[in-house]
Amino acid sequence: MRRLTGLILAAIVSTAITGCATMNVSSHVERGLDIAKYHTYDWGPADALPTGDPRLDKDPFFKDHLQGAVEKSMAARGLDWATTGSPDLRIHYHANISERIEIDQLDRDRGYCPGEACTPPVVSYEAGTLVIDVIDTRTNKLVWRGWAQHAVEGMLGNQDTMARQIDEAVTRMFARFPRPL
Repeated sequence: MRRLTGLILAAIVSTAITGCATMNVSSHVERGLDIAKYHTYDWGPADALPTGDPRLDKDPFFKDHLQGAVEKSMAARGLDWATTGSPDLRIHYHANISERIEIDQLDRDRGYCPGEACTPPVVSYEAGTLVIDVIDTRTNKLVWRGWAQHAVEGMLGNQDTMARQIDEAVTRMFARFPRPL
């Protein structure tokens, strides 16, 4: 009975952790970057590496919505999509889905679960990672990289959820994108 209670508790904790998992977002910018010298951008070629998950590779909504969200963020910073000539910046993205495992030792660490019988719950879930690179086309140097990681549960089969997660990831990444001085 005790083992069954432990398994039920682990399942509840697992659902709570993956359902409430926060999106991790960060970025890197080239030191001293003067974004004001750039005016246009274009998309680079598709990534030669698959995402690692056919559910994402074969989903045209993912690519279309992601590119639309990035283009909206670039326009908000005064950058135009190059329709002719060579762009100042090239954008490239890579998306990946991988299995993640987390061990929740909070109860043991806080003393809520005394003794050796306290087994921390192990949570397994799929996490999506999105990386967006912005490259100076004249120097071919990476000038900015943003990345986000979040659980993909419920996203792959639901376009509304996917759109919300893409919008949140791109918005939070580009909040770190430099603005002209």
